[in-house]
Amino acid sequence: MEEIIYGKPLLPRAVSVEALSDFILKIKFNNNETRYFDGKKIYNLNCFKPLQNEEFFKTAHISFGSIAWDNDIDYCPDCLYEESRTYIN
Repeated sequence: MEEIIYGKPLLPRAVSVEALSDFILKIKFNNNETRYFDGKKIYNLNCFKPLQNEEFFKTAHISFGSIAWDNDIDYCPDCLYEESRTYIN
């Protein structure tokens, strides 16, 4: 059953994540899709600067249907789905 907010269904939510090389995350969503997110798209933004450390980036974990890292860093679950791809660039 999909969740509905303001009359619209939510986009798929992340259920697992694996950090690959070169700041790529392999993410499985609750619709059984596997998609790839390029962390280089965000790591120059001020709030995401700690992600430039690849060892820290690799500590990505699932939190409330999205990805998160220590130090209260997380990413919008809708943006995560919309900005990820079904292939590695």
